[in-house]
Amino acid sequence: MQVVVTGGAGFIGANLCRALTALPGVDRVVALDDLSTGFRRNLDGLDRVELVEGTILDPSLLDEVFDGVDAVVHLAARPSVPRSLADPMASHTTNATGTMEVLEAARRNGGPHVVVASSSSVYGANPALPKREDMATLPASPYAASKLAAEAATLAYGRSFGLPVLAFRFFNVFGPLQGAGHAYAAVVPAFIAAALDGAPLPVHGDGTQTRDFTYVGTVTAVLADAVARRVTDPGPVNLAFGTRVSLLDLIGLLEGILGEPLTRAHTDPRAGDVRDSQADRSRVSALFPDLVPVALPEGLEATVEWFRADR
Repeated sequence: MQVVVTGGAGFIGANLCRALTALPGVDRVVALDDLSTGFRRNLDGLDRVELVEGTILDPSLLDEVFDGVDAVVHLAARPSVPRSLADPMASHTTNATGTMEVLEAARRNGGPHVVVASSSSVYGANPALPKREDMATLPASPYAASKLAAEAATLAYGRSFGLPVLAFRFFNVFGPLQGAGHAYAAVVPAFIAAALDGAPLPVHGDGTQTRDFTYVGTVTAVLADAVARRVTDPGPVNLAFGTRVSLLDLIGLLEGILGEPLTRAHTDPRAGDVRDSQADRSRVSALFPDLVPVALPEGLEATVEWFRADR
């Protein structure tokens, strides 16, 4: 089996490449990445992974890379709600138009299995919890709108052209290889990096907002299994397991792992951020009944260990 991972040098992509190389029957993994947010070093030691540097907006490159492949896991994106507020068109071009280019290339090249990353941000301003895939989507940022467009296009290609597709809504993925040294860092790496530097943890708002944190090892186990079994679904699938944790509780867990109290620096809430997030896990559990997700404390310990080793 030959698999292409777009965004394969990024945080989730590089972890997935590792998981795929350990999968029986996978002969070749290609990581396609423009290195705008990914890094070559994320693929160090993965001799069976070929890195192709380039953009998903290049149809001829996509045709070259997709030729003869069995599956495509499309993770390439321009991440971050704040980044999308600063440049909405750039987020749309990469996330929405880029996904269309991937789908068209898949259609031109024999219709490989296509797994696409959407986002829990598509639920947006809908206050209902837990978030079920059949509830209304109310994107609150250009990023969320672009991911909803990508998801909708993926499912439409499944219905219109018979392309075997699966669209996952990711929820606050964290773990090793996730960057912290930039203005758009996600909350877990931002907290861990600040704690290890002895700096106050940056908390946007009062810290009572909640998230459904999902360890990257759990995410990649699901993605690899989806590729191995060619799992498809006509609707979106939450890739999270219903763990609702406030940022203050997250800080408490980190204090237990690090063995010391952590100071906090509260700032105003960020525009476009969702107040609360929690997944309904029914659909993902039905599709992947044998999966046991990594518990949040265990995932945080592994992530802190990686950050310490990477300093």
